[in-house]
Amino acid sequence: MFSENLIAPEKYNITDEITRFASDKTALIWRNEHGEERNWSYNQLLEEAAKFAHLVQQAGIQKGDHVIVMTPRLLETYAIYMGLWQAGAIIIPASELLKAHDLAYRIEHAGVKAIVTYDGMTAEFDKIDSMPTVQAKILLGGQKDGWASYEEKMATMPTTFTNVETFSTDPCLLAFTSGTTGNPKGVVHVHGWGYAHIRIAAERWLDIHEDDLVWATAGPGWQKWVWSPFLSVLGKGATGFIFGGRFSPQNQLHLLQDEKINVLCCTPTEYRLMAKVSGLDGYDLSSLRSAVSAGEPLNREVIAVFQEHFGLKVRDGYGQTESTLLIGTLVDTEIRPGSMGKPIMPEYMAIIDELGQPVPTGEIGDIAIKKDFPALFEAYYKEPERLEKAIRGDYFVTGDRATADSDNYYWFQGRNDDIIISSGYTIGPFEVEDALTHHPAVKEVAVVASPHEIRGTVVKAFIVLKEDYSGSDDLIKELQTFTKERTAPYKYPRRIEFVDELPKTDSGKVRRVALREAEFAAVRSN
Repeated sequence: MFSENLIAPEKYNITDEITRFASDKTALIWRNEHGEERNWSYNQLLEEAAKFAHLVQQAGIQKGDHVIVMTPRLLETYAIYMGLWQAGAIIIPASELLKAHDLAYRIEHAGVKAIVTYDGMTAEFDKIDSMPTVQAKILLGGQKDGWASYEEKMATMPTTFTNVETFSTDPCLLAFTSGTTGNPKGVVHVHGWGYAHIRIAAERWLDIHEDDLVWATAGPGWQKWVWSPFLSVLGKGATGFIFGGRFSPQNQLHLLQDEKINVLCCTPTEYRLMAKVSGLDGYDLSSLRSAVSAGEPLNREVIAVFQEHFGLKVRDGYGQTESTLLIGTLVDTEIRPGSMGKPIMPEYMAIIDELGQPVPTGEIGDIAIKKDFPALFEAYYKEPERLEKAIRGDYFVTGDRATADSDNYYWFQGRNDDIIISSGYTIGPFEVEDALTHHPAVKEVAVVASPHEIRGTVVKAFIVLKEDYSGSDDLIKELQTFTKERTAPYKYPRRIEFVDELPKTDSGKVRRVALREAEFAAVRSN
């Protein structure tokens, strides 16, 4: 049982975890595919964060204001997050894949006061007709009318900053996550969440030591970036490696070897693609001592490949935007291929039935977290009814189903809802369906997860066409392009099947579960 106190001090700012390591030690190493490199020490990072805190204060941002941040893998992204938190702001991470309507919803729903983005990422913001609450727009890496220059403003700012007083119960993060129906959910985290997260995920699962070089590949704009590349690395005083280039499995293996990475955190898709590279025995990954995977279940054969060629245990982990790492295989825990691992905090975890009671060993139930878990989110922003629906007795229900064996290893059985997880991306079917229904050829559509060897699952759309339309390869490509133009590109249906009708309940609701089960049954039969 985990005995360390996970409750943050009453007066607390999440950046306190990083400022305690102030020194000339290297905090971050940035490389790109062109061979360019930049490094920051902890002292440099803290100075840049202080300057940005001054910048946003001068722009009128006050404690509790919401700020959207859409920036790539850059040193400055770390300073922007830190500076905003030191100024008491609440960050809304935004992926560069989001479209104008995604951003407009976040801006209006949260009353966003400022936008921080990177040169080349302004196009979707510029398509939004009205942003009455936004009083500051800051552009990093370029010049554009209507946007304040990050570089020009930062050049005049002091290098020290006295934090705005924050408490462990003050909100610091508003992360949006896809839902099966309606708009994305706004997940509210408080500063105290970060305190618990570092002591659970960074220490117990990632196993980060202060002298480690850590490569966590998640990109800014996702909760996983806040989890691992940012808080887990810098909150342990380690050095973070950042690659600002396109992914290729061969290059990833070369970087792991040449940079002598000690801790790796990446998606199952990245591991799957690396496992397929020819000549694996030619790579020297002897510096790598901790390798973990999160975002979706990891294939048994991938685990076997890394064990055989590199003597590495690739350890699986499971968590949610609403919490932190909940279940995983720790360094000193036996890997049982196919299992999610064990609850990191077993006193807070259970598999429960419809009445909120733990189920017997081997019985399928809902993965659930006790409501008093210190790393559980605070609320769904402006939607208390959504949280109420997820509460069952003393537990918050994650929406995933599993069984537990006699040794308390959890075995994933599927989702209790229709969320699709593809290459680590969480995709709500409603968003894709909504986009497709606007196409003149589409009469009805249902979107589900379809098994995929590399991505885990992909988005598949079952479409009933209107009269006068017939299915064809050309129409499939047209529908895919149509979807990409209306949603984040990663959400488009990689597979489309034209059907005469969709399975429905007596009340007329589409039975996505029937479509999804048929997809997975087809794979099992093959």
